[in-house]
Amino acid sequence: MRSLKLIIICCFYLVFAKSQEVVSVSLKGSRTKQQITSLFSLPLIKYGAKYYQVLYTSTDAKGAKDTLSGLLVVPDNLNNKYPKLIYQHGTSDCKKCVPSNYGTSGGEEGQLGLLFAGLGYVSLLPDYVGMGTGRGFQTYVHDATTISATADMLDAVSSWIGQNNILTNDQLFITGYSQGGYAAMSFHRYMETTKGASSVTAAAHLSGPYSLSGAMRDLILSETEYSYPAYIPNTVLGFNEAYGIYNNLSEIFKQEYIADITKYYQGSIGLVDLNIRLAQLLKANTGAIVGGRMLKDDFLNEIRTNPDHIINKILKENDVYDWKPEAPTRIFYCKADDQVPYINSIIAYDTMIVNGASKLEIMDVNSTANHGTCFTPAMTNTLLFFLGFQSITIDVEDGLTELASWAIVSNPVDDVLQIVSKQNNYSIAIHDISGRNLMMSQISETIGDIDVSHLNAGMYFVTFTSQDGKAHATKKLIVAR
Repeated sequence: MRSLKLIIICCFYLVFAKSQEVVSVSLKGSRTKQQITSLFSLPLIKYGAKYYQVLYTSTDAKGAKDTLSGLLVVPDNLNNKYPKLIYQHGTSDCKKCVPSNYGTSGGEEGQLGLLFAGLGYVSLLPDYVGMGTGRGFQTYVHDATTISATADMLDAVSSWIGQNNILTNDQLFITGYSQGGYAAMSFHRYMETTKGASSVTAAAHLSGPYSLSGAMRDLILSETEYSYPAYIPNTVLGFNEAYGIYNNLSEIFKQEYIADITKYYQGSIGLVDLNIRLAQLLKANTGAIVGGRMLKDDFLNEIRTNPDHIINKILKENDVYDWKPEAPTRIFYCKADDQVPYINSIIAYDTMIVNGASKLEIMDVNSTANHGTCFTPAMTNTLLFFLGFQSITIDVEDGLTELASWAIVSNPVDDVLQIVSKQNNYSIAIHDISGRNLMMSQISETIGDIDVSHLNAGMYFVTFTSQDGKAHATKKLIVAR
C-alpha cells in the first residue's frame, strides 16, 4: 500500500502542470431544428446544431501532458451570441462510451449536446481523464482530474470558437447527472472559488455521489444488499491511477473477484458485464449481493476502524459538497434512487445551507423513480431552471438581447397576460412544462394582452418569435388564481 505522500505529489502536478490548446476539431455531423425537436419531442427547440469532436491538450492522472477529448455542439445560427453550457456525463460502460463519440455505439449521451444547442447554448461535454482519447484508466469520481479535464476543455474551446466566428457571452451554466452530478458540483466549486462568484450563471447538480466519505462509504461498509457492486472496483481502479494506492489487486480484493476486475481494467469487458459477473459471484459465494464482501477482510476492517487509513483520506479529499455556492443552484434527486443514495443530495444541501448558501434549492423530482427513470424529470427541471437566466444576444451591434426584447408586465398572472415589446409583429406560443403547445397568438402592438383564463394554475413557458424568425426568447409564466 502506497503512502499519502503520493497524494500530495499527484495533486501538485495536477494544479501546476496545466497546459491547454486545441489539437483538432472535427465536424461529426449536424441536425436541423426539426430533427432535434422530433428527437426530444420538445417544441421549445429554437435552433439546429452542428457537433464536433474536440481533441485538446491537458494532463493525465499523473500530471503528464496528454490529449483528451470532448464534444462541442453549436447552434446553427451564427448571428447570435450564446451562453456556454457544460454537461458532465454519467458513468460510462467503456472507455470509448463517451459524448465525443456521439454517432457511434456507446456515444449516445452526446445527444444531450443537441438538446442544449437547440435551446441556444454553446455546449461542451468533456469525456474526462482516462476516457475517450485520454491515456490510462478513467479517474472515476476524482475531484482534481475532473476539474483539470473540464477547465482545460473550456479554455481550449473558448479560444477556438473565438477564432471561428462562434460568438458567446459571459454566461456559463453547469450541470450533469450521476457521475456527472458529482463532476458538475466539483467544477462549479472550482469556478466560484478560483474565478469568482460571477463566473457561473446557474448550476444544477443531479443525483450525484457528492459524499464519498459519508453516504457512499457507509453503503459499502454496511451489510445492505446493493445491486451495483461494480462501482467499488471502478472507484478503486480510478483512484489507483491518481494515487498509486496498491501494487496488486490482491492487496484489496479477494482472489475470486480479481479475474473479472482485471478483464474490465484491460477493456475486454464493459462495466455492465462486470457488474453482472460480480453480482452473480457475490450471490453464489456469500448468499447476498453485498459489495464490501469482495474486499479482503483485513483491508475492510482497517477502513472501518482507522480514520487515517489511506482510503478514508482519499474519500474525504474527494468529497465535493462542503462549500458555499453563490450562483443560483439546484440539487435534483429521486428518493427511490437505487444506485446513488439520495442522502448524498440531502447531505450536500444541508451542508451548503449551514455554510451560508442563499440561492440554493433542493427537490425530489420523483419520489418513486429509480436512478434510470430519475434522469428525465431531473433534466426537465434543469432546463426550465436555466431558461429563467439564459440570455442570447440577437443584435451584436446595439447589444439588444432576447431577454430585453420582450417582458411580461406582471408575473404571476390571473386571467390576462400583458406583454411589452421593443418591436411590433411577433408571435407567442405558450407551452406547459411537458412541452405541449397550448396556444399561439400573433401580436402587432408593442403592448399586447393575451387571455389565459382557460389555463389552469401552474407554471408555463411563453416563447416569443420575431416576424423574421431571427429572434427568439422563452420566459417562465406563472398562472395563479
